[in-house]
Amino acid sequence: MNTSTNPTPTRPSVWLTLQAHDAPALIEFYTQAFGFELRARYDEEGTDRVAHAELCWPEGSGGLMMGSHKPAGEWTTQPGTAAAYVVVSDPAVLRQRIVDHGGARSVGELNEKDYGSSDFAVVDPEGNQWSFGTYAGAA
Repeated sequence: MNTSTNPTPTRPSVWLTLQAHDAPALIEFYTQAFGFELRARYDEEGTDRVAHAELCWPEGSGGLMMGSHKPAGEWTTQPGTAAAYVVVSDPAVLRQRIVDHGGARSVGELNEKDYGSSDFAVVDPEGNQWSFGTYAGAA
């Protein structure tokens, strides 16, 4: 996707959902290191716990919904167990931004795949696995 044309934002129709031990810190990491855009955040009244947050990927229509870990909640996931693939137009630039930001547990090298993708993998501060690359799926 060409990011220089500033496409009209769309509402995602598929959302990755996760919970975090330190949701405010993970939101900061995702916006500063990865480049997600925070669209909504609702804190639990009187606390620094996040009841619900929405982050959108600026290069497409993907999104992430997240909040503070609620072990006894109706909809709950264990922090650090998510994995996602995100299409990015320039993985080398994003990889360097993540390295420069710090905070990721590991950042893999940029790899060129046989099927034409350029990608890398990273583990965020809570243990979730992310892969960023140019492969946008089968035509």
